[in-house]
Amino acid sequence: MKILSLGSLNIDLVYSVDHINLEGETVSAKELETKQGGKGLNQSVALARAGADVLMAGCVGSDGKELLETLRDSGVDTALIHKVEEPSGHAVIQLADSGANSIIIYGGANLEVTPKMIDEALDHFCPGDYILLQNEISNVDYAIRAAKTRGLNVAFNPSPISKELVTYPLELVDIFILNELEGQTLSGTDSTEGAAVLAALAGKFPKAAIVLTLGDRGAMYHGNGQDLTCPAHKVPVVDTTGAGDTFCGYFLACVMKGKPPQEALESASRAIF
Repeated sequence: MKILSLGSLNIDLVYSVDHINLEGETVSAKELETKQGGKGLNQSVALARAGADVLMAGCVGSDGKELLETLRDSGVDTALIHKVEEPSGHAVIQLADSGANSIIIYGGANLEVTPKMIDEALDHFCPGDYILLQNEISNVDYAIRAAKTRGLNVAFNPSPISKELVTYPLELVDIFILNELEGQTLSGTDSTEGAAVLAALAGKFPKAAIVLTLGDRGAMYHGNGQDLTCPAHKVPVVDTTGAGDTFCGYFLACVMKGKPPQEALESASRAIF
């Protein structure tokens, strides 16, 4: 069983600051690091490190050499990634001393993913395989339909939120992995209580398994007649960047191995990127 991780690849510019700046405020960065990221890359690396057979598809520009090297070094097959004229996507990240972050994303090459590229990638997969999608690339709606038509299991991390998100064929998604804010948006609930958000999502997408992450309050699961919870493991906070992507990759890798949802939640909550 294989998984296609169809997603974004970003060059991350990480600025270390005392605190996340407020509107109109100028802060001085103590350090600048250039890293390889993007939700697609992060999730692909997490899947591979968790033991999944993962192929990544997406787009990079001529500046994307290190992005591809990072994936290959982690055991991800990069044969389905296209090089395009547009510069690779990038992110500007403020990383505060507390571990909190603030992120601005520029799509770049990530928005050059075409239906033809998606179909060519899906040609390498069979019914019963998996596809993992998030919302940092173009033609996500097409990818959901095309993958489902071919019999793949569709996992979707609906991040970042966009106005187009609600127009996607979300009824075709088999597994949602999302946080509270994303859950509120998709379900239409105003509640900030995890159980209420999960219940609203389950009511709107009754055929899907749903994993709702709650930050330092752990995670919740609904699906296959089960309602489960998993507490967060208490550790010193260094950097929360990529934490959700890591959780996502490890959870799906466990599911692909046939592990029960509770074990998948526990493994994902302990994972370190």
